[in-house]
Amino acid sequence: MAAGLLDRTVGLVQALRGAGVPVSVAESLDAVRAVGAVGLLDREAVRAALAAALVKRGAHRPTFDALFDLWFPALTGPPPQPLPHEGTPEATRSPQGTLDAERGEWRDQLTQLLLDGDDAALRAFARAAVEAFGHAEAAPGRQSYFSYRVLRALSPDTLVAALIAALLAGAPPTPFREEVARRTAQERVRAFEQHVDAEIRRRLAEEKGPEQVARTAVRPLVDQVEFLRASREDLATLRRQVHPLARRLATCLAARRRSGPSGRLDMRRTVRASLGTGGVPVQTHHRPRRPHKPELVVLCDVSGSVASFAHFTLLLTWALQEQFTRVRAFAFIDTTDEVTRFLERADDLPDALAAMTREAQLVWYDGHSDYGHAFEVFAERYADAITPRTSLLVLGDGRTNYRNPGLAVLAGLAGASRHAYWLNPEPRGQWGSGDSAARRYADVVPMVECRTVAQLERFLTDLPG
Repeated sequence: MAAGLLDRTVGLVQALRGAGVPVSVAESLDAVRAVGAVGLLDREAVRAALAAALVKRGAHRPTFDALFDLWFPALTGPPPQPLPHEGTPEATRSPQGTLDAERGEWRDQLTQLLLDGDDAALRAFARAAVEAFGHAEAAPGRQSYFSYRVLRALSPDTLVAALIAALLAGAPPTPFREEVARRTAQERVRAFEQHVDAEIRRRLAEEKGPEQVARTAVRPLVDQVEFLRASREDLATLRRQVHPLARRLATCLAARRRSGPSGRLDMRRTVRASLGTGGVPVQTHHRPRRPHKPELVVLCDVSGSVASFAHFTLLLTWALQEQFTRVRAFAFIDTTDEVTRFLERADDLPDALAAMTREAQLVWYDGHSDYGHAFEVFAERYADAITPRTSLLVLGDGRTNYRNPGLAVLAGLAGASRHAYWLNPEPRGQWGSGDSAARRYADVVPMVECRTVAQLERFLTDLPG
């Protein structure tokens, strides 16, 4: 393998590791052998070979594709701009003259390409659009490229209604056809936007180097996204990971019978088996162990400082209902209210959150976090929720606004439960800073840093049964 190609493969592996994709040394060697086996004439074959060697989870494939395009670009330099003449495909023609006056022609071409669904032509059009609209003078003698300039010039999102109408033309409208047309239009517009982003990254990689672009242009893996910084799109993606996590948490917290590892002795089967050995019970038989489903109480801070984390944890609580015998959810800001009813009666979490915001009594005084008062209200009103079969899960950043932290009350709740854990979405280095009482709470309840899904998975892996 040529030295330059080997360097690119090694650079891709390092970038994947930097983005959080696990790649072992053996897999790196497999990737080098795979590239040597498929050759370089077919770029998509190289992509497939490297993906087979380096990617183990479907969630990591978008990150791999973005980084592959940086280290193995489809072309170098600006795309060719042929002169418009008869027979030149509309998608590859570059309108001449004042661009502002001819954006309508670009939008018409884009609309037709979106209707045709030709991905190769759409990619070529995206390259031409970046060349026409995406560049700006960043410094004397230098240019930079921005996807927002292209999308602002062509406004592809405003074409969805026209695309839906065109896709439905000639067919009797039905709700099913309308939904299919809407999703098709949205997916094709999204594909064009992704082609624009990919072309911008390619040009920036040529100018600044793929290493620098990889650090800023590639989105972090969803399991590496911090809850407190998660966008609406990130939270929507996290929803798909909730149910597996709920099953793992239920398994980890399952109450075990107070018997040996083999279950209770089955006297009837043991005596029957001893008849073959002269009445001597050489081999004992046991009933299979059936772990009880545990009971779970979730106490969640839903104040503004941890809003995204609260959204995810309530989503997790919602999914846990089918995994536990009983789940009771409590939310608080400066006082506590039970919100189980909102999670039980809603088929969709956003509906539950909206109802909880309207109806739950979470503010007592000024609407700022008051852990001490919230714990006191919980102990006074809902003490029956904690039993020796209950696992208590506290979720919050432990920032008390310099108010009474209620350590004694929390210690009493933790002592009355079977398990007690605290998940904190703040970095461990910030515990105890400012108004944070996290370190004091950690002396009472085992506290775990839980900023990402990856950290939550590690917590579940290390959780004793």
